Amino acid sequence: MEKIEAAFCEHVFLSELIKDHVFKDIVTDIKQVGDELSLKVRFGYPVKSREQKIRDEIASHLKSLFNLKNVNVVLETDIVAHSIEKGTQLIPGVKNIIAIASGKGGVGKSTTTVNLALSLHLEGAKVGILDGDIYGPSIPALLGVDGKPESPDGKTIVPMIGHGLQTNSIGYLIPKDEATVWRGPMVTQALEQLLRQTAWNNLDYLFIDLPPGTGDIHLTLAQKVPLTGAVIVTTPQEIALLDARKGIKMFEKVSVPILGIIENMASYACPKCGNIEEIFGSGGGLQTAKKYDTNFLGSLPLNACIREDSDNGVPSVISKRNLGITKAYGEVSFAVARHISALRKNQAGKFPKIVIKNT
Repeated sequence: MEKIEAAFCEHVFLSELIKDHVFKDIVTDIKQVGDELSLKVRFGYPVKSREQKIRDEIASHLKSLFNLKNVNVVLETDIVAHSIEKGTQLIPGVKNIIAIASGKGGVGKSTTTVNLALSLHLEGAKVGILDGDIYGPSIPALLGVDGKPESPDGKTIVPMIGHGLQTNSIGYLIPKDEATVWRGPMVTQALEQLLRQTAWNNLDYLFIDLPPGTGDIHLTLAQKVPLTGAVIVTTPQEIALLDARKGIKMFEKVSVPILGIIENMASYACPKCGNIEEIFGSGGGLQTAKKYDTNFLGSLPLNACIREDSDNGVPSVISKRNLGITKAYGEVSFAVARHISALRKNQAGKFPKIVIKNT
């Protein structure tokens, strides 16, 4: 039994699935009867589509390592709220708030936000999106949601539901063709009201789709909202990376953790000949991540299906017309969730101590 305990303290078993974890940190209970072993493994992020693979890898590893006949693995998910900066007020019903920023418009940030949120929803997490673009809201169209939200008590707004996501946007409250002609203070006040007066229902993750730039909305959000972290979306080309770097610097100045960089429209595969073109260049996102010592969360393709799905209000993760695209969004969202979970290590609370029992 001591050998098993020592192995849990020394080995990292699953290089692809949970490579950031030492196994002893996520095992909550171990019981052995003869040559049969049972254990519980707790993750701080959703792993629904990977459950069987994780079980098989753990069981196979332990069987070969300790000559066991049977290994029973029970998986648990415990997504908790991350600690926040002092002076920011918590948002009821929300555990983790993630700002999705780009610095520059036209890089596919809103489309990326929607597909990442839906990927985590399909993994079993409770996810919401707040449309932070007051001047050009796009979340209602991307999700294919019409109508106005209700307010039963006249004080709070019930979020609109799109493909299982809880959402709110100024786009639900004004006519589609009407321009929002507001000055900066009105815009930031509207964003705060949308965030704090929406009756979010027990969300694990709330994504805020920010407008381009590094202006009033971004500063207000960073200073007054309990952000878990920020994700920067860029294309590989230098002109987009220039603004992405400004976004990184802005969040660093206000002490918001950068969860990583996503490189969108990284490559285009011709549907007729299969030739792959890097239309906007290559490697810019990865190089920027290295320069600023942050995570490179992955690359996403340029594909007509993404545009068509977005126009139809059925995002690519839901339409599943191109499984390669669905998988790409899934991998990036998984990376985001893993890095959020890793931030928990700075909290006072710790995982339960492993208890090994002979029965």
